[in-house]
Amino acid sequence: MTKQRPKNLNLLTIRLPIPAIVSILHRVSGLVLFILIPIALWALSFSLSSQDNFQSMHDTLSSPLSKFIIWLMLTPFLYHFVAGIRHLLMDINIGIELKSGRLSAVLTFIFSLLLFILAGIYIW
Repeated sequence: MTKQRPKNLNLLTIRLPIPAIVSILHRVSGLVLFILIPIALWALSFSLSSQDNFQSMHDTLSSPLSKFIIWLMLTPFLYHFVAGIRHLLMDINIGIELKSGRLSAVLTFIFSLLLFILAGIYIW
């Protein structure tokens, strides 16, 4: 007779390892980027339709609130970029061991945060 393992079905009490969190957030950031594509394409189309629309879009995007929103919209892009590099390295068998996988997950968060701060400095 096999010993029955305990089952924890409460998703709020499950503690995921950091590489799993990085992977899940990579997928979520990809979904957010997919949702943001129509907004970016609309803004580009609007700004290219006429000189007045370009100036209007420029004025709109120059406001502090717009800069903050753009900064927030860059967050999933920067994270997805860094986590994607991590996944590509893992595809060629770099960082697939437990210890190096945890280190690369932590470095993904650190580099993403650093790029997020640098993007904020560049925007303002």
